[in-house]
Amino acid sequence: MLRITKDGVPSLRAPSKEVPLPLEEKDRKLLMDMLEHLKESQDDSFREKHPSVREGIGLAAPQAGVNRRLLVIHYPKDGEGNYQTYCLANPRIVSQSVKECYLESGEGCLSVDKEHPGYSYRSYRIRVEAYDALLGQKVLIKAIGFDAIVLQHEIDHLDGILFYDRIDKKDPFLKKPGAIAL
Repeated sequence: MLRITKDGVPSLRAPSKEVPLPLEEKDRKLLMDMLEHLKESQDDSFREKHPSVREGIGLAAPQAGVNRRLLVIHYPKDGEGNYQTYCLANPRIVSQSVKECYLESGEGCLSVDKEHPGYSYRSYRIRVEAYDALLGQKVLIKAIGFDAIVLQHEIDHLDGILFYDRIDKKDPFLKKPGAIAL
């Protein structure tokens, strides 16, 4: 089980460095450890035995104390046992929509224990170029809605940005015209 870096640690706010491709063994191992952490965090019986572990769907390397451009995403896509899973190196957003969206329930983060109520607006559609370690090749990911929010949240970590940085300080629940609530 990984130790999650918490808000307030300066490295969480530092930009991450790109990793060389093909992936070095240490980067591949970190990605697999991060994926295993997410899978365990989603297991009810595991969390019962480890009450300090919070359930997560995404994890970026800075949250594991390593400032490298690596991230993992793993969550159920449907009720039929299918998962959305990525193990990405050097992801970058290459295009994004003007249309925005947000989670009505607000975003959360394994590195942020304190509540930060409000809406974090993000692009509704994005395209991300990255190297996918599970596929062993470069990929172009087209993400919409929730998928786009999760990718943007994790990519923000690689740039030292936390979700609450995107919440309007004066009006946290400001509803932007045309933005899609999810």
